[in-house]
Amino acid sequence: MARYICSFLLAIPIEHLQPLVGELLQDCDLELQYYTTDYILAREIPGSISFSKMVKVEVLIDRSTATETETRMSIVMKNEELPLQVNNHCRKLFEFVKQSIEDCRHWHLIESLAS
Repeated sequence: MARYICSFLLAIPIEHLQPLVGELLQDCDLELQYYTTDYILAREIPGSISFSKMVKVEVLIDRSTATETETRMSIVMKNEELPLQVNNHCRKLFEFVKQSIEDCRHWHLIESLAS
């Protein structure tokens, strides 16, 4: 299973972050499956790629450390594909979503840590 994780520290109040992240994921051609104030689950839209390569995205918003101006958020992207190649489908989509978050005009990126 391919799995990629990234953590972000963003300059944005927590109450504004969740709806903006939902919009960003939809702009990345991902379908929202489930969301709460601190969790979002999205996936690629079925039909354009085989089931084993279909990527799921989990967004975790850390309410416990949020301040009035900064919020920590993590994304986990995974699929059932074995990551036999460094540049696999899940990795490409991870890099695209990560770059979209880093470049988003709705907040200021303070820190980004990928693993």
